Amino acid sequence: MFKSKFLLALALVVQCSFGQKSHTISGTITDSSTNETLIGVNLYAPETKSGAATNEYGFYSITLPEGNYKLEISYVGYGTQVIDIQLTSDLRKNISLIPEGQELEEVVITEKPKAVIRRPEMSVNKLSIETIKKMPVVLGEVDVIKSILLLPGVTNAGEGASGFNVRGGGADQNLILLDEALIFNSSHVFGFFSVFNPDAIKDLKLYKGGIPSRFGGRASSVLDIYQKDGNSKKFSMTGGIGLIASRLLAEGPFDKDKGSFLVAGRSSYAHLFLKLTDNRNSAYFYDLNTKISYKLNDNNSLYLSGYFGRDVFNLSGSFENIYGNATLNLRWNHIYNDKLFSNLSAIYSDYYYGLTLDFIGFKYDSGIKNYNLKYDFKHYLSDTWKLGYGVNGIYYDFNPGTIIPVGESSGINRRQLDKKYAFEPAAYLEAEHKVSQKLSFYYGLRYSQFYRMGQSTVNLYADNNPVIFNQELQIYEKATPIGTRVYDSGEVIKTYDFLEPRFSVSYAFNADTSVKASYNRMVQYLQLVTNTASPTPLDVWTPSDQYIRPQIADQTAVGYFKNFRNGDYSLEVESFYKTVQNRIDYIDGADLIANEALEQVILNGELRAYGLEILARKNSGKINGWVSYTLSKSEQRTPGRNATETGINNGQWYSSVFDKTHNLAVTGSYVPSKKWTYSANFILQTGQPATFPNGQYQYQGITVPSYGLRNGDRLPTFHHLDLAVTYTPKPDKKKGWQSEWVFSVYNVYNRMNAASISFSQNEFTGRNEAARFSIFGAVPAVSYNFKF
Repeated sequence: MFKSKFLLALALVVQCSFGQKSHTISGTITDSSTNETLIGVNLYAPETKSGAATNEYGFYSITLPEGNYKLEISYVGYGTQVIDIQLTSDLRKNISLIPEGQELEEVVITEKPKAVIRRPEMSVNKLSIETIKKMPVVLGEVDVIKSILLLPGVTNAGEGASGFNVRGGGADQNLILLDEALIFNSSHVFGFFSVFNPDAIKDLKLYKGGIPSRFGGRASSVLDIYQKDGNSKKFSMTGGIGLIASRLLAEGPFDKDKGSFLVAGRSSYAHLFLKLTDNRNSAYFYDLNTKISYKLNDNNSLYLSGYFGRDVFNLSGSFENIYGNATLNLRWNHIYNDKLFSNLSAIYSDYYYGLTLDFIGFKYDSGIKNYNLKYDFKHYLSDTWKLGYGVNGIYYDFNPGTIIPVGESSGINRRQLDKKYAFEPAAYLEAEHKVSQKLSFYYGLRYSQFYRMGQSTVNLYADNNPVIFNQELQIYEKATPIGTRVYDSGEVIKTYDFLEPRFSVSYAFNADTSVKASYNRMVQYLQLVTNTASPTPLDVWTPSDQYIRPQIADQTAVGYFKNFRNGDYSLEVESFYKTVQNRIDYIDGADLIANEALEQVILNGELRAYGLEILARKNSGKINGWVSYTLSKSEQRTPGRNATETGINNGQWYSSVFDKTHNLAVTGSYVPSKKWTYSANFILQTGQPATFPNGQYQYQGITVPSYGLRNGDRLPTFHHLDLAVTYTPKPDKKKGWQSEWVFSVYNVYNRMNAASISFSQNEFTGRNEAARFSIFGAVPAVSYNFKF
């Protein structure tokens, strides 16, 4: 009897569950004042405890049982909005959010940047442009790259160093995307500025781990940046005038509420002051951001975006160095139905670097171009299942170097180093699965291939070893080729393929506390050939081939996440362990410039990095900011290929150039009134590993230094304090000319941090001396920002 009643009750529950109708609410969420789509807006239905977030293009989709709901929409910097929904059928609803500062009287709640608790997303940091603009920076220029250096697990190689390092990885291991286009060098003026104009940027995310399957091609991290679409409601201009550089952005509609344009330019001009003193030297940069957006109808939108930037260095006309990025992306967003969204992109990216030496009489041009076609889908199956899948193919054109004679007296012959070509196709599938209110999973798989292709002439070596070990001298040397093989255009030289699994899980104890874990494998087929601490314009990107193998990175991480006092405070603690196979190392005395046989100076080693990251934030009130601390280790090892070889550093683990044991960053702002904002940064890092001489010997009357093991020493501890004050004369003015003054001091207490240390012998005393080279002391700056 009991059994039959139980089965009847179970049948009724199942029938009710399956019989209950569900419907989908979908649409696009935008800024009410500009029609700019918003990324990562949170939607929440308290009645079912179901939620969703807008994707990279502002689209959302949430499926709920039939009924009445109060849908809460919240986004950092915007007033929280509550919408009454009567759900009796599928509903398309576009939503506009009111920015903070333009709120109606009844809108008093503003979303805080809380820790993400329930979603299986970890090792991800998102910074708003408004937060970045409040930070004091060197020379008064707002800088995206400098801002992410304040996050845990992120460092660089010091002042004046290009790029950034994530969790003990190299700067070349970061995938940097601007509107989906590859950026190969993220810095202007060798790291003093980034290539990203903050006025043109809408959103940025840094993935340090738990990287989604849609991303591939790099071994360390992903910095995903999107440009603004442009204001489709009204014309406006934004700009700034600083001591070193100025910028101007114009945006507006060409078809109101449908079509918009954006043009932003930026340039430095310090070199103009040199000309006033008859100084023929110059150093400057400029860049241009453009975008056209057009909404064809509710289901289709087109975007055309581009970036062009250059750095120019000229020393008295005898030395000229020019380098920079150029990108172009044509994108089509299509909504198939309430649950299926797609994005098709055709992308071109070009990184050029060139050098002219008039006193020698030659010009050296090099670069890398790529053409990328990608098609991505977001499939919102239900309120508990979301799929992403897609394909892409990238074709690479590498120019290692074109040497061109300059001037009639040049003794240089024109020479073209063998160009290299490669094709990298990939497909991925990823799923976000909400099992219950407490447990959520993300799992994905990426399948990537790589074809190293001709037209090219390839050296052949005995035993297939381009590097040999000299047993007598106990050193590595270049092997002599025993022949060559010519590959015709399109002929495949070497093929690789890998499966790249990704997985993460989140368990929420309650609405404010969760623990998470993740694993991801990343494969990097392109190698940056450099033996410097950070990328320079003369470094060469090269594809994997039969001698240079792809880097394979495996990373696991676990974390604890907590919000306190309704999100006023948050704490994120993560621990990670990462290994990288086939990390490039170099033989002693490696010559990289214009080298047609790079395989002769390269060894394949391995890298490991592990550490603990802590991020504590105060998210609201007149005083807010965060403290980040990282305790980590990054080591490299290149053992001998057999028992008779020593390897590098006797085959033992040694500190990589990216190793920073301690990394502390404190940033905060104080807003006592609408007119005044005070902000400060403090950074302290363990000094960068270096190799110093440990002795010397005499040879034919010349003193020659001898060196110990690689990176066995360190530069002094790196630290500085920066302050800034922002004054807004008319903070309540929302129309017409609006302006602000920003006064800042970088390195307030004038710390002379060592960029490098050189050693020499004093010619008068004969004593050995160490000289510290520093770039910045205290640097005051002022800038004037405006919009109208």
